[in-house]
Amino acid sequence: MKNDFLQHWSASLALRVTAFVGIATTTAFLVFAWLVERSIDQHFVEQDFGEIEAVVSALRLVLESADVVNNPQNLHEQLAAAGVGHHGVLFTVLDGTQQVLHDTAGSELVSMALEVEQTSSVAVEALQIWTAQQGTYRGIVLSVNGYTVVVAMAMDFHLHYLDQLDRDLWLISVAASIVTILVAWFAVQRAHAPIRRISARMLSVTSERMDVRLDPTQAPVELGELVLSFNVMLKKLEENFRRLSHFSADIAHELRTPITNLTTQTQVALSMPRSAEQYREILYSNLEELERMGKMVADMLFLAQADDNLIKPESANVELRRELTGLFEYFEAWAEDRNVRFELVGDDITVQGDRLMLRRAFSNLLSNALLHTASGEAVTVTCTRNSKGVQIDVENPGPEISAEHRSLIFERFYRIDPARRRSSEGGGLGLAIVKSIAQAHGGDVMVTSTGGKTRFTLTLPYGQSRTPASAP
Repeated sequence: MKNDFLQHWSASLALRVTAFVGIATTTAFLVFAWLVERSIDQHFVEQDFGEIEAVVSALRLVLESADVVNNPQNLHEQLAAAGVGHHGVLFTVLDGTQQVLHDTAGSELVSMALEVEQTSSVAVEALQIWTAQQGTYRGIVLSVNGYTVVVAMAMDFHLHYLDQLDRDLWLISVAASIVTILVAWFAVQRAHAPIRRISARMLSVTSERMDVRLDPTQAPVELGELVLSFNVMLKKLEENFRRLSHFSADIAHELRTPITNLTTQTQVALSMPRSAEQYREILYSNLEELERMGKMVADMLFLAQADDNLIKPESANVELRRELTGLFEYFEAWAEDRNVRFELVGDDITVQGDRLMLRRAFSNLLSNALLHTASGEAVTVTCTRNSKGVQIDVENPGPEISAEHRSLIFERFYRIDPARRRSSEGGGLGLAIVKSIAQAHGGDVMVTSTGGKTRFTLTLPYGQSRTPASAP
């Protein structure tokens, strides 16, 4: 039970805010009540002291006057006259033998004269409080010219008033605290209403409704940044979900053809007895399809690792002219079949990067250019330097690519002409791999197509600028 409460306490903002407000207001009310009580009590002390001080001054004048010494019989009358005009002030005067000379309170003050230590000065700090049979008194015991003077005032009315005030203040403080806590709870619940609306709106987001967005104008200012961040996150999720859905559909579509070919060829092979040579040809054909599937799976794995920043290019000196010349020789037979030649223009440039990855990117660009170059034409590769790094242009003559296709050409499985077969155009992953390799090296790739020529521009920094956290 205790753990459940602590867990709820740590999780509930409403409970914490209400508790803090309740504690703060209750403490404030109680401190205020204590200050009021102390202020009134101090006022009563000062009020009593003023009356006592006035009577003491009058008694001091009487007891220190020469007339009392010369005419002792007038002492009683003069002492009685000293208390006139001071309602509620009681006093007793005793001589040096502790005999009562004058008393306005019976024996209530006599005991104080005998028990309380005398003082010679009148001050608030010298006031004493004592309880007698008829009540509680606040007063002072003085020694004046050989006489013992006791001056006091009854405190019963003050004490009764303070007790009643004390009860009222505490009741009011408790009641006000309860009301404040309830109001705070209501205010917090009202303040959290936008959060509940936002939460309900968030719950409406599903895989079929990724276009849901929160309205920043309907949220409090304090939640505006949260709402905007959530909308940005939803936009990214929607885009990634869309790409993932298309990617899954493309994978299924791309794998369906080779699987169908394998199934058909196997069924045909098993439909009737055949010679060993025929079975060998069928197995070679199946092996070719399996190799295509294996290459596609490897390409998809590479792209998935690139998306997760798991591709870590090695840093080595890569001589562009040497690598490109080697690729020209590799594609030489295919180029001769298509009657296409390669041309290399530019400086002998060395960059820092992963040799195998860069060679793979150059190979994909060259094979793509060779595939779309007409007979008798040339594929031109130009290497240049600029302020940002190295630029490799792969240009081939051919049909122009519209802006609509140029913006999507680096997407996975994207083909400008969907009707073309994968065996003749490739798996649709080559340019996507080029982009991933370029970005892994801190560069980029773009395409332009004007004047009957298409140019792919691969830019690389002089040094490797992006290093993901870990490698696969």
